[in-house]
Amino acid sequence: MEQQQQSNPLLNSPPELTPTEQDVLDEYERLAENMKKLASVLDTLASQPSVAILDGLRELERKTSLVFTLMKASVYSIVLQQEIDWGGPAAGENGGGGGGDGPGGAGSGVGEQS
Repeated sequence: MEQQQQSNPLLNSPPELTPTEQDVLDEYERLAENMKKLASVLDTLASQPSVAILDGLRELERKTSLVFTLMKASVYSIVLQQEIDWGGPAAGENGGGGGGDGPGGAGSGVGEQS
């Protein structure tokens, strides 16, 4: 195999590149170096998370939980109101929920027949 490399002039000499091709290769080399640096920084951050990041994530988790709870309550309220408006089975008739002075609740007049 060594004889094949010696007999082939393309394998013995560096390839001729246009200036644009050389620029592209240089950019790829810089990109590869930057990616290696980024990987090492991310590895360090992953192995030793900072207190500020952890505190921020805890606060974000609390806010997300609150938004989820409010969203569920809003969806339940909309579904309940639609059932009352359409004359379908309301939660109070199925043995669940009921009461309250909110929309459709006791004393609001919504869904009451005259």
